[in-house]
Amino acid sequence: MTHPVMRWQIISPDPAATASFYRQLFDWRVNSDNALGYRELSTGDGGIDGGVWPGPPGERPFTQLFVAVPDVDEHVRRATTLGARVLVPTSVLPDGDAMAVLMDPIGLPFAVYRVAEGKGP
Repeated sequence: MTHPVMRWQIISPDPAATASFYRQLFDWRVNSDNALGYRELSTGDGGIDGGVWPGPPGERPFTQLFVAVPDVDEHVRRATTLGARVLVPTSVLPDGDAMAVLMDPIGLPFAVYRVAEGKGP
């Protein structure tokens, strides 16, 4: 099985301004109509969609990749065995997707992600 990058997100101290910047620069569509106030960015045909999430106070901005896996907990276990650290334990999102956020051994955050059954790839 392959493990494609399914999404990305930018962690920003000012998510509204960040989303506006990319909307104006690339004509990406922005949608904030969701339970969490997350700013979803649609990048267009053939692109990988992503979003902007507010960062904790004092945290530096960064981008995370969301990698598709069939079993989030198994990949968290494998990642920690390889030296990763768990930042956000496995969580089920309001839409049924599951994810966990980790930091790799060199300090880059990433997420393992499973789309809710019946929702798509």
